Amino acid sequence: MGWLSRFITAVAFLAVGVIFSPETLGSKSPNLSTYLKLAHLLSFSTAFGAALWVTFIGGIIMFKNLPRHQFGNLQSKMFPAYFSMVGVCCAVSVASFGYLHPWKTSSTTERYQLGFLLSSFAFNLTNLFVFTPMTIEMMKQRHKVERENSIGEEVGWSKNVEVAKSNPKLKAMNKKFGMIHGLSSLANIMSFGSLAIHSWYLAGKIDL
Repeated sequence: MGWLSRFITAVAFLAVGVIFSPETLGSKSPNLSTYLKLAHLLSFSTAFGAALWVTFIGGIIMFKNLPRHQFGNLQSKMFPAYFSMVGVCCAVSVASFGYLHPWKTSSTTERYQLGFLLSSFAFNLTNLFVFTPMTIEMMKQRHKVERENSIGEEVGWSKNVEVAKSNPKLKAMNKKFGMIHGLSSLANIMSFGSLAIHSWYLAGKIDL
């Protein structure tokens, strides 16, 4: 099934849910608040689910099963798309939550939650426009040096550290790459953490 078919299927199920919702079947029609809540919930859940998978599951599986250079090249294509998607979802979540809870009339808790959503959005933008381009460029340079030393095709482990002991250029690259990648990972974790805190807030609001 192609991506278009999957998208149409998802939209169809969403339409069925809207049609048979209590608001639609009841005496009053859905208002703007209902649509904003739906937008917030879908955007938040998409961002949280994507962050959970990429950070703790998908990346680890790929690292353990792909040649290291192939893994790096794949990540260089995935991360811009990942941070773009999560950033858009965070922006929608911030906009809808901010509209539903105007700053002047919102409670302290609601203001904190808006702050967490804004933090997640900011960390994603930082990764998208600062750390990810730097990491990809550094990775490409390091791959070139590694290929010159006939390493990088190993799976699940690396000869990089051993070779770097006798290669000052690779050692310097490793240090710089490690610093940039560490900052990127930290920003990603902070973003996920902010979303996780908001999930606890939403759980307290849901009446099942």
